[in-house]
Amino acid sequence: MKYALIAFLLTVLAFGQDTAPAGPGDANSSSSSIPAQSVPIDKANSQRAKGVLDQAIFALGGQAYLSVTDMKSEGRGYSFHHGQPNSLGTVFWRFRKFPDKDRVELTKKRDIIQIYNGDKGYEITYKGVRDLDPKDQLEPYLRRRHYSLDIVMREWLNQPGIALFYEGQTVAAQKETEQVTIMNNKNEAVTLYIDIMTHLPVKKSFSWRDPTDKERNVEEEIFDNYRLIQNIMTPFDTTRLFNGEMSAQTFLTGASYNQGLSDSLFDPQAANSSKRH
Repeated sequence: MKYALIAFLLTVLAFGQDTAPAGPGDANSSSSSIPAQSVPIDKANSQRAKGVLDQAIFALGGQAYLSVTDMKSEGRGYSFHHGQPNSLGTVFWRFRKFPDKDRVELTKKRDIIQIYNGDKGYEITYKGVRDLDPKDQLEPYLRRRHYSLDIVMREWLNQPGIALFYEGQTVAAQKETEQVTIMNNKNEAVTLYIDIMTHLPVKKSFSWRDPTDKERNVEEEIFDNYRLIQNIMTPFDTTRLFNGEMSAQTFLTGASYNQGLSDSLFDPQAANSSKRH
């Protein structure tokens, strides 16, 4: 059962949505707005998309959101199979150092640890350290991190050749939203649904084609129960869907930012050594 929960957390705890403290920046300032270089061919449409995204960044915390260094969180996660729950859930503690370090401790005893550092992934148990399976565990995590809200908002929007598309108003997660798609210079795209009233992200969607069966898969993430943590609006409830079916949910019970996490926390050998003492 523990290892089934580990596989679930690889799905649910991919890079999701958070960032850091300090005073919110002004949405129209150069520090928190999207660079002018991101304006593509259809200028009017692109400018409207840019305006929606600037509002979203400001609502999330402005410069505070953009300036995060690390995050600690804890909560409980649940997995689903074909939309039906298949576990009673498990508690977790998570430590993230942006942009590419992540550590998840599972079970009440915190005796199963997953570490992601760059493009590597490890699992530490009483048996020691092992590499995560590339296809079934590591690749799904790296893909979700690449398309995560944090990476899109703080990295993609600063890249040359980015294209923004305003796609109108629609209902997402039972909320009135504005739909915006961001496409990078590799033709990778993420669609965001921004709440018309709060300007907070409600849903994120991206698709990818399986290299084996060539089928197109759609992954979605729904953000809810936002709370203000150190000047950052943080979604405490996150739901993941895979091809339209619920695959996982996480519910945070606590979160904090900019704790000065050490790089050693993301060293699998150091983690293994500390478990044995």
